[in-house]
Amino acid sequence: MVQSLNAKALATLAYVLRHPTLIVPHVSVANVSELNYRAMKECAGIRAILFDKDNTLTAPYDMTVHRDAAKGLKRAKEIFGAENVAIMSNSAGTKDDPGYEDAKMIEEALGIAVIRHDEKKPGGLDEVLKHFDVDDPATLCMVGDRLLTDVVFGNLHSMLTIHTLPLCKGAENRQDNTPSKIIRYIENKGLYGNWFGSRMLYRNHDSKHKYWSGEKEHSLKISIEESAGDGTAQF
Repeated sequence: MVQSLNAKALATLAYVLRHPTLIVPHVSVANVSELNYRAMKECAGIRAILFDKDNTLTAPYDMTVHRDAAKGLKRAKEIFGAENVAIMSNSAGTKDDPGYEDAKMIEEALGIAVIRHDEKKPGGLDEVLKHFDVDDPATLCMVGDRLLTDVVFGNLHSMLTIHTLPLCKGAENRQDNTPSKIIRYIENKGLYGNWFGSRMLYRNHDSKHKYWSGEKEHSLKISIEESAGDGTAQF
C-alpha cells in the first residue's frame, strides 16, 4: 500500500510556520517501550493512547509489532485496556486502504483497533473522539515518529504529545517511502539539530498540558534498565 498526498498536512504547514512550537512534543523518547504508561494515567489525566503505526509500532507497511515496541504496546494495553489503545495511521484505515483490509490484518496481529478516518493527520479529530467516546482531547495521548503529522495533530487539539525516533534505520527501513524518509530527516534535524536556532526552541519551550504538570514533577519516561526489564516503574 502506498500513501497518497497528505493534503491536510500541506494545508497546515503555513500555520505551523507561523506557530513553530506546534512541532514541539511534550516528551521525546527513543521508542514506545521507554514510556511510563501508569504515570500517564495517574499523573497526566490520560484516558486513552493513540499510536501512529509505521516506524512507531511496526516497521513500515509491516503487520506485526516491532521488537523494540512490543513491551511498550503490551504495557499500554495492560494499563489502559486494549479498548483504550488504538492506531491512527495515514495509510491503514484511510482511503489508501481499500476495504480496510490492512487495518483488519493489523487489528488481528496487534490486538488493538485501527481508527478509520477520511482526513489524514493532522486532520481526523472527530473520528478519534468518537472512537474513544471522549469530549476532551486533553485526555488523549498521541504517540508517533512524525512531527508534522503526529505531534502537530496532537498539539493542535491540546493532547499530550510524545515523539519517538523511527524504529527502523538503514536496510531495515527499506520499505519506507522516500518522501517520508526525507521529510522525517528534515523534521528531526530541524527540531533537534540547530537549524535557525531550532535547538533552542526545543530546549526552551515549556510545553503546557491541561492535566500534566511537566517532566520535572511527574516523569513520563522510564529508565533503559526498566524498559529492558518488566517495565515496572516508580514515579
